[in-house]
Amino acid sequence: MTEERTRAGTYPRYPLVENRTQARIMALVHAEARPSSRGQITEALDVSRSKVSGEVSRLMELGLLAEEGLAESDGGRRSTLLSIPRSAGLIAAIDLGATSIDVALTTLGGEIVARKGEPADIKDGPKPILRRVKEMLGELVEEQGTHPDEVLGIGVGVPGPVEQAAGVLRSPPIMPGWDRFPIRSAFAGEYAAPVFVDNDVNVMALGEHWGGVGRGVDNLLFIKVGTGIGGGIIADGRLYRGTQGCAGDIGHICVDPNGPVCTCGNLGCLEAMAGAPAIVLEAERRAREGRSPVLAEILEEKGELTAVDVGRAAGLGDYEALQVVRRSGRLIGQVLATLVSVLNPSLIVIGGGVSQIGHSFLAEIRSAVYRRSLPLATRNLPIVLSELENDAGIVGASVLAAEGVLTVPS
Repeated sequence: MTEERTRAGTYPRYPLVENRTQARIMALVHAEARPSSRGQITEALDVSRSKVSGEVSRLMELGLLAEEGLAESDGGRRSTLLSIPRSAGLIAAIDLGATSIDVALTTLGGEIVARKGEPADIKDGPKPILRRVKEMLGELVEEQGTHPDEVLGIGVGVPGPVEQAAGVLRSPPIMPGWDRFPIRSAFAGEYAAPVFVDNDVNVMALGEHWGGVGRGVDNLLFIKVGTGIGGGIIADGRLYRGTQGCAGDIGHICVDPNGPVCTCGNLGCLEAMAGAPAIVLEAERRAREGRSPVLAEILEEKGELTAVDVGRAAGLGDYEALQVVRRSGRLIGQVLATLVSVLNPSLIVIGGGVSQIGHSFLAEIRSAVYRRSLPLATRNLPIVLSELENDAGIVGASVLAAEGVLTVPS
């Protein structure tokens, strides 16, 4: 890092850029995720060549851009390519799930440098969870032979609704003790970098849009199916959060007014009827009733079932397991059909742990969406599995923080 960006061992300034043109240049280079030429930047931003040249030179002085080889020749002089160098600094990317912690260090350009993950119960509360997060992050920083001051920004995805202005969770159904907890300030003692917090599904949507199957798609829905169910909306190339930051919370849409009680206190929410716990509960019931010898055998051997077990049994042709998987997919597809009518996306991406339990799950989602939505809305609407899978949250948290530190506040 340059001397200008490190004074007395403290983080010097935020944002990293000095003006909107610099911010637009860095946003473009970051979004491209590959080296760009000055000509490409000029054309994309519709800014004068001299202006781009001057700002690029300044960004190189700041250590945020560096020259990286030459572009292929188009018959004339070969252009110098620009990229975000590793020396620009690091981003801390944190993905908190209902049952797991994933922590990574990435470059400002989005490349994963190192990561750690382990099981955890989000219900343990913010202090022990965040204490462990900081321990894991500190271990990564030490293993890389770097210093906390090189962490330019911290992105955190959490499994609950986040009030964007304050960066705090508001009444998260599956996170007792987390309501309004100051997550940002939890890192203040060890890191001077700004902290950016968002719902985990929004973060995953950012990741899939930046570096997954949704790359280059301006209008997409990302649906996470795990312990909970949620949606992230990319509209016109940008994450849509809504007025209070809770857009896309599809897990608490009612699919059966006489259904089971959800963690939010309402009856028959999609999450309560199609998420991983609901799949397991229904499968265990059928196993104990003797309707599925395969599930009964797994249950007797392990003492409990998981959604993966149910998916595996379905893959072996077990009728009862297959019915449980299809029921979950069908309910999710019915809700997505409504969203397709409202939002008219060009791509739906399904992620989360449950998304991997078998082809029949995805097939049932597709069937329900295509059957219940208008033909015009689904004529060219792929519904696919996440390309990033378990990396979506980490990649998205990196994107969240990188975009934050490279944006000039209004």
